[in-house]
Amino acid sequence: MHFDQPLIPGTLIERHHRFLAEVRLEDGTVVTAHCPNSGRMTTCAEPGFRVLISRAANPARRLAYTWELAHNGHCWIGVNTGWPPKVAAEAITAGRIPELAGYANLRAEVPYGSRRSRIDLLLTGGARPDAYVEVKNVTLVAADGSWCFPDAVTERGRKHLLELMDVARAGGRGVMLYVIQRADGHFFRPAWEVDPEYANTLRQAVRAGVEVLAWRAEVAPAGIELAAAVPWRLSAP
Repeated sequence: MHFDQPLIPGTLIERHHRFLAEVRLEDGTVVTAHCPNSGRMTTCAEPGFRVLISRAANPARRLAYTWELAHNGHCWIGVNTGWPPKVAAEAITAGRIPELAGYANLRAEVPYGSRRSRIDLLLTGGARPDAYVEVKNVTLVAADGSWCFPDAVTERGRKHLLELMDVARAGGRGVMLYVIQRADGHFFRPAWEVDPEYANTLRQAVRAGVEVLAWRAEVAPAGIELAAAVPWRLSAP
């Protein structure tokens, strides 16, 4: 996934009201950018971090800028939660994820389940059962060097696990794909210390047949793409 236009560099002053970020551009101008991330953004939103923002194509939009990337001194971090499904879809279409290869059709945001959910990606037309793929954005790195999800309590995320469990029990493929948008970790695990209910539900989901995939993305100012599968574990630290 390539950005449509070069991103604009700046320095994060602060993130506030969850969806707003104050950024100082290189010429000293301070702008308010939309923050497309509802989580706590722990370890990726410290004042003073270098950031890259995009300018909206629509001149009438209330906020002209969107926060895309942050740099913690070690690597770029993708903070926009809207990109992982697109990045995942591109990788699947290109056949780069072996577990999800061999399907003829890919659709996004398809309604499904008894809880009125929408699956991020639905793969059909393959030799295997249809695959319902939920994509999650991972930006948190814990003290043990692990990439973790979630970074805030998420009842919505837990609901998605329950829906995937229903899919697996009915004979379909329920797949949880974690897209890690930073390079400075060693393995993936659920964030037990943040949301033990979600972590417990993920463990139950795996027992029910839900498949877990964790992939690290290559995050750069030019764009974002899946780079490599990473090991994962369900045990608490």
